[in-house]
Amino acid sequence: MTAGPFSFRLRVEEDAAPHTVAAFRALLPLTSKLIHVRWSGEAGWVPMGDLDVGIGSENATSYPHPGELVLYPGGVSETELLLGYGYVNFASKAGQLAGNHFATVVEGTEDLRPLGKMLLWEGAQEVAFVENHAVT
Repeated sequence: MTAGPFSFRLRVEEDAAPHTVAAFRALLPLTSKLIHVRWSGEAGWVPMGDLDVGIGSENATSYPHPGELVLYPGGVSETELLLGYGYVNFASKAGQLAGNHFATVVEGTEDLRPLGKMLLWEGAQEVAFVENHAVT
């Protein structure tokens, strides 16, 4: 994942959220804008409108930790991706939400807070997700 000038390596949570991982992989490669959240605290989000990703609740949390990527598959609010960089209480104007934790930042964690600060003070940043398998 790249966001603004930063690069992150993610671990997908295959065992905990296999349907969400599969739904996300079907969207790849994905490019969009990452913007600062309005109600949820310290996070960036990618609004996806009424996109139907074909999944329900799986490994859901309202309190993702820094570096956890969640997919909210829609329902009470629009479909969205959310990436925490600090304290998060996932919500929308409709109230509390729970998103499916399906990936975790494992490299680049030191850049999460600077990314969040950039989103807050400089605005939306380009974000891109691609699947990159290491060759051994």
